[in-house]
Amino acid sequence: MAEAESVIGTPDSAPDEAGSEDSAAPEEQPKGRRRIVALFVVAVLAYLIDLGSKMLVVEKLEGREPIRVIGDLLRFEAIRNPGAAFGMGEAFTVVFTVIAAAVIVVIIRLARKLYSLPWAIALGLLLGGALGNLTDRLFRSPGVFEGAVVDFIAPAHFAVFNLADSAIVCGGILIVILSFRGLDPDGTIHKD
Repeated sequence: MAEAESVIGTPDSAPDEAGSEDSAAPEEQPKGRRRIVALFVVAVLAYLIDLGSKMLVVEKLEGREPIRVIGDLLRFEAIRNPGAAFGMGEAFTVVFTVIAAAVIVVIIRLARKLYSLPWAIALGLLLGGALGNLTDRLFRSPGVFEGAVVDFIAPAHFAVFNLADSAIVCGGILIVILSFRGLDPDGTIHKD
């Protein structure tokens, strides 16, 4: 029994005066809860809206005349895009697939340190958009890793795009704004 008391009472097991190693000072810990749930809710919503819109476009619009939404300014037109934005890089579909998968992995890893709601929304938009276009690349013809993305929003004098592209662009713009304002994903604010 004395042996057990001496093991329990050793200085190694007692916290030192500065605090234990496990409990960092309050100013070092991010404040608030992690925003992982918000990130994944935004990502799932962006993904499902994109997927649903593409399924509708393929069923109702593909192989038919474009629908004029706002005169000549905006129309819906089903296009299969094997390349990147603006139809560039059609020979690099596999590369775009790998890049989208890498972006998804990076966002999921970054989520562990996420305490900022605006960053959760921005990363959720990026994740949902990347998943939407990756789904096309994996499961649409002509084959796995070579699938063409379904684009259908066709503004006048601009490239045809889809809702996944919109989510990616909005997420990217939000990240730029947050970075300029000095807000980090962990919730800290820095002034340069």
